[in-house]
Amino acid sequence: MIDQGAVGGDKERGETALQRVDRNWLEILQELRVLQTGIQILTGFLLTLPFQSRFTELDSFQIAVYLVLVVLSALITALLLGTVILHRTFFRLRIKEALVRHAHRILRTTMVLVALVLVGTTGLIFDIVLDRTAGTVSAIGLSVTILALWVAVPQVLKRRSMKAVSRGEGPDMR
Repeated sequence: MIDQGAVGGDKERGETALQRVDRNWLEILQELRVLQTGIQILTGFLLTLPFQSRFTELDSFQIAVYLVLVVLSALITALLLGTVILHRTFFRLRIKEALVRHAHRILRTTMVLVALVLVGTTGLIFDIVLDRTAGTVSAIGLSVTILALWVAVPQVLKRRSMKAVSRGEGPDMR
């Protein structure tokens, strides 16, 4: 059962605590759908590589990186499916707030692993196509870009928005 005090509704939205949890769950589902599609495509790409004729030309470092990427990609898939398992386990138990909380944690962990797979895959491709230096530079460049876009920019925008709301500038659009 939703503890009204723990979760609370949103008076400005006209939501009860239960409606807020339902909305949060639907938002998580939308994010999971985006991730699922992307990781399915990336995993499919990774799984086809050993069947390419040039795969036998990879050195031991490239093969190790490739295998780590496959494991990470499989782990991401398992985590994404973990939210489905949670939903099935929690179904009709009236503990959706716990479902949302745990799914949120899984989603955050998944995003870190997705970043690693993106960086690793990019680095591996540049390493194979050009050379190890290009692979390293591309991996570092993408790491910096992801950190900027996924961590720094959202934090800056969040800080600015919170300051504007605290000064009474503009509507609070939670």
